[in-house]
Amino acid sequence: MIRTVWFYTILVISVLATTVALPAWHILGWLGMKNSQHKCGHYVAYYWGKVVLFAAAVKVEINGLENVPAGGPVVFVGNHQSNFDIPILLGCVNKSKSFLAKAELAKIPIVHSWMEKMKCVFIDRGNMRQSIKAIQKCIEVLKEGQSMVIFPEGTRSKGPVMGEFKKGSLRVAEKSGVPVVPVAISGTYRIMEANSGRIRPAAVSVKFAPPIVYDNLSKGEQDNIHQIIRDIISQNLSV
Repeated sequence: MIRTVWFYTILVISVLATTVALPAWHILGWLGMKNSQHKCGHYVAYYWGKVVLFAAAVKVEINGLENVPAGGPVVFVGNHQSNFDIPILLGCVNKSKSFLAKAELAKIPIVHSWMEKMKCVFIDRGNMRQSIKAIQKCIEVLKEGQSMVIFPEGTRSKGPVMGEFKKGSLRVAEKSGVPVVPVAISGTYRIMEANSGRIRPAAVSVKFAPPIVYDNLSKGEQDNIHQIIRDIISQNLSV
């Protein structure tokens, strides 16, 4: 219980602390310093992710980071076990990135503000028309040079068993032409979801597979890219 109280206290304080950087972000924009403004948003998210992991005493083992292209945007496609998958990808990969996120997150004060500044895209999976627009927005973000994180399961598995990948979300890779990096995230559900919301320290594993370029695939592989990526992630998951 003490760990849980400690974590949520630090979580609230850390979110509130990010508001200090908001004026700087806006000033950089007014001065036309778009590159510096972009870096401001990235590093706020990067260090916030590290603080969250520290507060929960999460130890992260990272493998295959050399498979992440240093230059240009990529689409990170990962399995989704826990809410902690987000701070892990924010704090363990020093590459500016956005998220394709569920619409409910748009209702959280401050967090929503920073997600917009990071060019995150909100999707309502129950609204087909809005979902199509969200995928198109993701493509636009990628073409602007920002990487994107997608969880094709559509929701947290809250356990070690991975759900099916929704084919529609992978249209981002098809239409954008940027490399896809499969990400296998193992053990994050043990931090919170397996404990009825209580926070417990855990060791987790993140493994990045070699990038896949959609245009280099055969027609049959392109039609089944969601299953190919899911199989790669499945093979890289730790027990």
